[in-house]
Amino acid sequence: MDAFVIDAFEFCRTNGLREGVTPVAEMTRLSKECADNSGSITWKAEGSTSKQGFPQMRLSVSGTVQLNCQRCLTPFGHAIDSSTLLMFGKDDAHADEIEEIIGDESIDVVVGTRDMKLMDLMEDEALLALPQAPKHEQCPDAALLEKARSEKPSPFAGLQSLKK
Repeated sequence: MDAFVIDAFEFCRTNGLREGVTPVAEMTRLSKECADNSGSITWKAEGSTSKQGFPQMRLSVSGTVQLNCQRCLTPFGHAIDSSTLLMFGKDDAHADEIEEIIGDESIDVVVGTRDMKLMDLMEDEALLALPQAPKHEQCPDAALLEKARSEKPSPFAGLQSLKK
């Protein structure tokens, strides 16, 4: 994994490009959020310099991961397709200064380092692309759930008989 350690500033200055495919099983934080370790994430990092002269990197991730549906508790495939633009500051004060200059909240400004782990950035992007409450568009066993709900007697049915 040391091949994925970059000097963020040099990577951006030289318009660096790295891309690849990483199995979900190798992304420990992401795999903890998934129903299983199947699938892989296709990723791409492109370095450049902004119009204002700040180092920036476009991160893109895509792939399908298995998540547990919060409604029916069964696993389902969730497609990830996310891209973000990061700008790098030399320290916290410089990052804050860049944020004020660019005035664009869609761009994340972070502190860059000379030994930045590219895979950590990719895993962060994949994690941010996950829904807070994953669920099917339409649960496969919705008919069974509805049947179970309708068969369950109402707790007020007993009270209704006492009323008569």
